Amino acid sequence: MSADVDMLVDEQPSTPKPGPSSQNGQVAMNGHQRSEDSYLSPMSEDEDEMPLSQTTRLKSETATPEVRTLKRKQLAASDSETETPLAATPVKPKRAPRKSSAKTVPNGTAKNGVKKEAGSDVDSDYDDDVPLTKKKRVANGKGKTKAPPKKKVKVESDAEEDGDGDDDEPLKKAPAKRKRKVKQEEKDSSDDDDVPLKKPAKKTTAKAKKEESAEVETKPKRKGKAKKEEEEGDAQDTKKRKKKEQEEEDVYKWWEQQNADGDGSIKWTSLEHNGVYFPPPYQPLPKHVKMKYAGKPVDLPPESEEVAGFYGAMIETDHAKDKTFNKNFFDDFLKILKQYPPKDRTKITDFSLCDFRPMFEHFEEEKAKKKAMTNAEKKEAKAARDKLEAPYTHCTLDGRKEKVGNFRVEPPGLFRGRGEHPKKGCLKLRVRPEDITINIAESAPVPKPNVPGKWKSVVHDQTVTWLANWVENVNGNYKYVFLAAGSSLKGQSDMQKFDKSRDLKKHVDRIRKDYSEDLKNKLMGDRQRATAMYFIDRLALRAGNEKGDDEADTVGCCSLRCEHVTLEPPNFIVFDFLGKDSIRYYNRVAVDEQVFKNIKIFKNDKEDGDDLFDRVDTTGLNKYLQSYMKGLTAKVFRTYNASITFQQQLDQGTPANGTVQEKLNAYNHANRMVAILCNHQRAVPKTHEQSMGKMRDKLRGLKYERMKLRHALFGVDAKYKKKKKYAEDESDLDDDGIADHEEQWKTKEIEKAEKKFQKDNDKLAEEGKELQDDSVLKDRIKEIEAEFKRLKKERGTGKATLKREKPAEKIEEAIDKLDERIKTFKLQMEDREAGKEVALGTSKINYLDPRITAAWCKKHSVPIEKIFSKTLLTKFPWAMEVDADWKF
Repeated sequence: MSADVDMLVDEQPSTPKPGPSSQNGQVAMNGHQRSEDSYLSPMSEDEDEMPLSQTTRLKSETATPEVRTLKRKQLAASDSETETPLAATPVKPKRAPRKSSAKTVPNGTAKNGVKKEAGSDVDSDYDDDVPLTKKKRVANGKGKTKAPPKKKVKVESDAEEDGDGDDDEPLKKAPAKRKRKVKQEEKDSSDDDDVPLKKPAKKTTAKAKKEESAEVETKPKRKGKAKKEEEEGDAQDTKKRKKKEQEEEDVYKWWEQQNADGDGSIKWTSLEHNGVYFPPPYQPLPKHVKMKYAGKPVDLPPESEEVAGFYGAMIETDHAKDKTFNKNFFDDFLKILKQYPPKDRTKITDFSLCDFRPMFEHFEEEKAKKKAMTNAEKKEAKAARDKLEAPYTHCTLDGRKEKVGNFRVEPPGLFRGRGEHPKKGCLKLRVRPEDITINIAESAPVPKPNVPGKWKSVVHDQTVTWLANWVENVNGNYKYVFLAAGSSLKGQSDMQKFDKSRDLKKHVDRIRKDYSEDLKNKLMGDRQRATAMYFIDRLALRAGNEKGDDEADTVGCCSLRCEHVTLEPPNFIVFDFLGKDSIRYYNRVAVDEQVFKNIKIFKNDKEDGDDLFDRVDTTGLNKYLQSYMKGLTAKVFRTYNASITFQQQLDQGTPANGTVQEKLNAYNHANRMVAILCNHQRAVPKTHEQSMGKMRDKLRGLKYERMKLRHALFGVDAKYKKKKKYAEDESDLDDDGIADHEEQWKTKEIEKAEKKFQKDNDKLAEEGKELQDDSVLKDRIKEIEAEFKRLKKERGTGKATLKREKPAEKIEEAIDKLDERIKTFKLQMEDREAGKEVALGTSKINYLDPRITAAWCKKHSVPIEKIFSKTLLTKFPWAMEVDADWKF
């Protein structure tokens, strides 16, 4: 059930909780969503504790041990990253996570060129911008350390344990020779990463020691369950902290190095990995599961049965209804049958007599079994898979641990292709070690395959970034294993691509001037090249390459045929062709008068199937462009135009004082403009209407919640009925809508209770404890039904009862917050509807400089997590550190 009505009956304004993510990855705004169970049961009194209240220092030196013990607990609690520090203790900076090695920055330097002390942790700046505060002694006139006042003994003791000083206390200057000694001690302490930083030892009076000893003795011990829970909580916190530190340690900030451009031909100096992970061998089907031919079961050997199973798993898909797909599959299936004929000597010659349904039904049963697995069984299965794949997920590149991207070899299957590919349905053969070339350093050990066999070859090519490759049998294309998207090599490649497109700004005016002049050039080759450049620049068309007869009939600018372009006087051109991935490009656009004349000339005396630009090819065009700028190709124009258009749209359309959702809508609108420019279309998702229906239901729930709050407000004070803001009923919320909403709500709550009951029992079973009785679930369902009976009685009465009475002011505040949520949610719905036929992800990944997004988010205070997925954040770490005023 939606959490929308929870505020209505049991709102806790003082402790708002963030709501769950809405559809399409957008997070519910303003953090007003409540626990979904709160509307039926009163809030527990022993829920998560609030941060400790602020306290003042004990001024009396004669404070009792019990008071000092309480103070000690509070100080310890204030060290937590998630608790609010006590007012009595100065705010301590977060400690930078330790690093066991430092390979990214030369010793003696930090990022931004700041000089560091010898022997310090060179990577510390990478994890925390706040340096550890240096500790200084307070010395008396004779150079001896004074004994600290008794009332500060405990504060200093805690600081020593944490390695943090009292930053809010003014530091007194010590004599020069003492200062040098302290500095040397600090440098020495940083040499060992495993030892926490501490302040220099201080001489403590006997009286102070006695006082500390007394406090330790009087500190109460936690017993039983409370102690166990505390230990478990500490263990979990430690585990999370270590995991976070490890993740931060794994981040190699290559972009902060002086030679991060990587323009040299040598890509790496050392490379070691464990090869690729081959899929497990085929497991034959149970004896009773067989394909049929002419109504009779066929006894196939494993090699042929595997291929038959590939098709059997797809008989309910659109692929199995495609003539080309079926023909290609059956042709390859017959070849396999010739090599591995049926054991019962059945002659298979007619595809229409083949029945693969028994296989399909078996596969569906296996899917159902997997879905029915308990969470514990799923975790166990995943852990087993992860253990097998673990050696292949990372490699060692130049002494650093880097994540490998596609380390899994593609399993055999049927080629599906994209669009109207002529080879769809062909058999993709099983790849074996004998097909694969491995690339490693000469000094690295040769990895051993996880299946029987030997590598095709082992090379040591430092000028390439692939780890392994092989040739797939369907199209004869090379398949490569590269590092993951967030790796240093991939990141450098991305950064160079966007920097190159950004550099194009310096040359684009000159290029445009030249090709505009060449539109009238007497040489037909130059005139065609200029016209093609006009389309590539203005319409962001792909350059296009030659296609073979065995490839999909997709075209780009240079490979356009006369049939793809239609002239409409006075100056309109209609483009209609299949672009990349067989996506139709249709665009009616007004062009310059000279361009219109040129297309008319180019089409003269040509057939529909003839090339429009018969004197231009991609190679010649790119060679011409490189005379303007090193490395410039037609492809760079597409990235440049996408990014510059995006930047302009954001600058023009972002509301300076809008809400976060209004800014997000402006961002998505700019993204849509780029997607339209680049023809990143998509078919309306099959689940779109279903998704929009759920959103409409949720909006109705929000309005229902508002109605109940209004009725509760009228019960507190009847004068509100006369106020226009509260008097009008919510739109689209009639009696039938209310009844339907409550019925859906009730069903969801019962389902939720059943899932929670099952989950709790699964957990108890894992722990070997006694399971809950079914009566627990029945009692919970009775409570839910009783609550909805009460809501049913309130229908049409104009009255509502909240679980907890609230003053009118609090109800007014709740309504105002709900109005804001409704406004935000309507914007989300509009955004979803507007983007149903546009693919926004393609441009984010490939064409939009991620620094534009990072800078925009900082400038307009929009969390980047609302725009970039975790995958994109991992892919573009180098873009996250730009300033808010950065422009493409």
